[in-house]
Amino acid sequence: MTTIKRILKYLRGTIDFGLWFPKGVSLSLIGYFDSNYSCGLDRKSTIDTCHLLGGALVSWHSKKRAYVTLSTTKIEYIVVGSCCAQLLWMKQQLMDYHVKLANIPLRFDNTNAINITKNLILHSRTKHIEIKTSLF
Repeated sequence: MTTIKRILKYLRGTIDFGLWFPKGVSLSLIGYFDSNYSCGLDRKSTIDTCHLLGGALVSWHSKKRAYVTLSTTKIEYIVVGSCCAQLLWMKQQLMDYHVKLANIPLRFDNTNAINITKNLILHSRTKHIEIKTSLF
């Protein structure tokens, strides 16, 4: 019951908050993500993603991974897949409202993960990643 009261109090206090997208303005969808490799005593990575539509934050996610990764490249590449899946879902939802998006930039800072996404030929050093997650 306490949780329900807290949720209702939050909704009552934020009823005037919202996102406003003027008619006729072109919208762009952008995804950002980052990860924290082997953080803390348990050595599990933390991933953070956010998605902006027209410069306004519409979705975010932060989670500690359930498994330990072997490299920062691996965790960043895995997060690329989950972030892309969220962006593609959002793009499909916007298409239902007749909002067309040409391309969706995805911003992240790991050069090795960027190179893997550009070159889809899997090498012996990256084939274990392909087995775990494959979106592309």
